[in-house]
Amino acid sequence: MHNNHRRVAIVDGCRTPFAKAGTLFKHLTAYELGRIATVELLNRTELDPNEIDEVIFGTVIPTIKTSNIAREIALDAGIPKHVPAFSVARACASANQAIVSAAEAIMVGRCDTVIAGGAESLSDPPILFSPAMRQAFLKASKAKSLGEKIGAFRGIGWRDLAPEAPAIAERVTGLTMGESAEKMAKENGISREEQDRFAYRSHRLAAAATDDGRLTREIVPTHVPPDFTITVKSDNGIRRDTSLEALAALPPVFDRQYGSVTAGNSSPLTDGASALLIMSEEKAKALGYEPLGYIRSYAFAALSPWEQLLMGPAYAAPVALDRAGLTLKDMDLIEMHEAFAAQVLSNIRAFESRTFAREKLGREEPLGEVDMEKVNVCGGSIAIGHPFGATGGRLTITILNELKRRGGQFGLITVCAAGAMGFAMVVERE
Repeated sequence: MHNNHRRVAIVDGCRTPFAKAGTLFKHLTAYELGRIATVELLNRTELDPNEIDEVIFGTVIPTIKTSNIAREIALDAGIPKHVPAFSVARACASANQAIVSAAEAIMVGRCDTVIAGGAESLSDPPILFSPAMRQAFLKASKAKSLGEKIGAFRGIGWRDLAPEAPAIAERVTGLTMGESAEKMAKENGISREEQDRFAYRSHRLAAAATDDGRLTREIVPTHVPPDFTITVKSDNGIRRDTSLEALAALPPVFDRQYGSVTAGNSSPLTDGASALLIMSEEKAKALGYEPLGYIRSYAFAALSPWEQLLMGPAYAAPVALDRAGLTLKDMDLIEMHEAFAAQVLSNIRAFESRTFAREKLGREEPLGEVDMEKVNVCGGSIAIGHPFGATGGRLTITILNELKRRGGQFGLITVCAAGAMGFAMVVERE
């Protein structure tokens, strides 16, 4: 990618508020949330929709009403019908994949202007019937008489009526993300106190960034159906009233006897969407835009799911920094997705570990010591929330806005993802 001279600009971005699943946005679909973010992005940038070459959105748990959420978002947002759109899925790094797919389309000259982002409604997961029940429904749909329709369900028992929800465990290991975080906490010696302290920090910083407008400037005030009398202007998962004592009182969720991972030091299931305007540098400047920043480099990584499932950032970040020709010390800000406090703290230890560098990465020196004053300075996913497909867009928007506010130049974004994958991106400002 470094041999290509087409520089990729992130012109602007915005998102809906992030709301805990089953609360404020329970009547909104993922593509409706995506439309809200995209319409606001078009309004903020005053972009002529005819300039758009493609639309790319990520989602993790797709709605049964469409197989291509990006196309539905584009159509509902008023983007011209001739503009193609496609959807991507890379677990919790799905919006990051959408951004990278946009960047690669621009770098090879296929596109100049792309809308990319992610959307997720965990209030509206697809619930399926058992295979036997599904086959009975299909058979009944083809039946030509009432008797045949009734006969299609012969042999169906009460057990077949039980619904099947989307899988929350890794297919190959059988462990959930939370169980994997618990395993990481034990193997890396991450204490319950450390996790709770990190979660408390996330809520405290997110509350401060909401109050002073750093987070709310990236948010679209969103009217709540069905009567639209409520307008949501901020994330509803931020716990202003929490304390270290309150967090310490919560019971472990995934290992009730010996565990340390709780609902308080984990990110909540969340609804939300994010959207970014991505352009070639030439196109952005020709249209008079001052980009928020540029993509310097990125990397994906994967490891064995039987190891530490959420350590992907520790594998991806060194590659992204090498490709950028920069070091961890060069970063003015670091934005790390907080799936679990145990996951973030484990990756930070890996960044700093010479043993990890040599044994896992084949590198003589570790990535380096992490300055916590640079990490998630506006809070993170534990407080703000984690709509699977949208979080990567939120991380990108947040770090670029904060780099601009501080006059910083370089930022590092990392995301862990199900399937034992990781993502890292280096962004820069001029």
